[in-house]
Amino acid sequence: MERMYNSWNKRYKSKFGAIKRNEPCTFTLRIPDHIKLDGNPIMVLFRTGFKERFISMNSVEKEKDCTAYSATYSAKYSGVHYYYFSYISGGVRYFVKRGTADQCAINDGGLYQLTIYDDDFETPKWIQGGVMYQIFPDRFFKSGVEHEGVPTDRVMREDWGGTPYYKPDENGHVWNNDYFGGDLDGIRQKLSYLKSLGVTCIYLNPIFESHENHRYNTANYRNVDPMLGTNKDFSRLCAEARKMGMAVILDGVFSHTGADSIYFNKFNRYDSVGAYNSKESPYYPWYSFTDYPNGYEAWWGIDTLPNVNENNPEYTEYICGEDGVIDSWLKQGASGFRLDVADELPDQFLENLRKAVKNENPNNLLIGEVWEDASNKEAYGVLRRYLLGSQLDSVMNYPFRSAILDYVRGGSPFDFRNRIMTILENYPKPAIDVMMNFVSTHDVERAINILGGESCEGKSKDWMAEKWLTEDEYRRGKNLLKCAMVLQFFLPGVPSIYYGDEAGMQGYKDPFNRRCYPWGNEDHELIDFTAGLSAIRKSTKVFHDGKLKFLMIDDDVILFARYRTTSNKAMIIGLNRSAEPKKINIATDITEQYSITRCDRGEYDGGKEITIAPYDYIAVKVEY
Repeated sequence: MERMYNSWNKRYKSKFGAIKRNEPCTFTLRIPDHIKLDGNPIMVLFRTGFKERFISMNSVEKEKDCTAYSATYSAKYSGVHYYYFSYISGGVRYFVKRGTADQCAINDGGLYQLTIYDDDFETPKWIQGGVMYQIFPDRFFKSGVEHEGVPTDRVMREDWGGTPYYKPDENGHVWNNDYFGGDLDGIRQKLSYLKSLGVTCIYLNPIFESHENHRYNTANYRNVDPMLGTNKDFSRLCAEARKMGMAVILDGVFSHTGADSIYFNKFNRYDSVGAYNSKESPYYPWYSFTDYPNGYEAWWGIDTLPNVNENNPEYTEYICGEDGVIDSWLKQGASGFRLDVADELPDQFLENLRKAVKNENPNNLLIGEVWEDASNKEAYGVLRRYLLGSQLDSVMNYPFRSAILDYVRGGSPFDFRNRIMTILENYPKPAIDVMMNFVSTHDVERAINILGGESCEGKSKDWMAEKWLTEDEYRRGKNLLKCAMVLQFFLPGVPSIYYGDEAGMQGYKDPFNRRCYPWGNEDHELIDFTAGLSAIRKSTKVFHDGKLKFLMIDDDVILFARYRTTSNKAMIIGLNRSAEPKKINIATDITEQYSITRCDRGEYDGGKEITIAPYDYIAVKVEY
């Protein structure tokens, strides 16, 4: 029997996913013949906090076993809308809402989401189809250059690759004051390596002057940390990267500063008069004191990270104004920012940040750290509007990461598809094309540990510190990591490699996921595999902004297509997550219209059947 409604099918909703303001979209409901209606059905649509809108649906076509009713709607206001359908039969009102499996449940399930975004929302084209590479600067590569002005209270490690310090002092504080000496010039020296991986965008964890090795406790927004080099070193890195086809984006930490900073100056390191030193300090209004000077709001209660009032006019001007922090780093060569804890930044401040980033160059990139579905997230009692066109370009794609890792570990392929499609349905297309897709970051365990080793949940830091995968665990983790990377690289969005994942680096939670890159001990087979994924992305523009269609789903093999409606080309990706070779027939509604022009990997005899090796993939290029 025909479904009543399926928001992923254009027979029911003329435009998939989010739509622009004032863009007409037709919604079609198919009522089975055995249901006798008392009048036409209605579509009920609303925004949170606003009244419902009732839209009458008209009969448009009698089909086999059902009648189709349609309504066309154009939204005037951007924001997250919700909708459902209602009809009366035999004097009883029924509701058609989203079901858990077939999307056509009656009196069951939730509401359909309809995201409406600004009609002028665009995102940078240069990042589409590219590959991002995330670097934790202290741990990537040490150039050997002697840097001036390095504070003497830092612990300088000479054992590159050693276990980072993690044990608290007698007061229970972990100082994160040990440094391995990775620097900007070291990154510059490895640009050729990054180029060989197919990298087009380098994302650097914080580089501003700070007094912990993670540098999320900013001491001076205007200067590169002296251990990393100088501002000139940064400009040189950006210039040389650009010549090699790579952009550089920075980590922006604007929800808090360090207590040990020119702005707060709790420990009197600086000559400046900080907010902690005097209420007359120009920085005093930036912070919220409850009992001056030792009682103040701090990020997650950590007293070394005092919160700032982002919408304080002086702070906003300092960060977002002309010749402010944002403007300064963009002029020195940065191509954008990734915003730390974007959900803790007020809407107005995010809008000011966007203006500052885009004023210098509309093609600059602004990515936010959001761990949930960013289209409908509520933070601090406010429904956020990150992706509607006035704030972020896109976000770190944690929902994809969770879906990918769960699937390759044996999760339901149908759950995987549904989780992927839900994000694609909820996010505006411009944001989808530049989503930051990753499987590891500095904030989570490395994927190879999750996929191959024991869970670290409930384990101590001592257990994590020297817990290494066995040979069998590494083999399993590597095989499944390859599967995860195939999905990371070929689903919509931009893959982001966390430094060393491509070389087999291991690490449980912070700080063990931030070890030094293993130069001289890399897994070269895994590096070559990564470079191969990048080469396939580069070979066709369907990975820039192409749509996604799942073609086949079974327990161990997923087949999907990336295609553009404006092109006669498509790429079909097949993934085998199992330990056995799988023979599949790629004769689908896509391939029936196309001819195969190239097959990367897999055993292919020129027909429609292709064998995918264990833990491997195929990439089949087809065209009309």
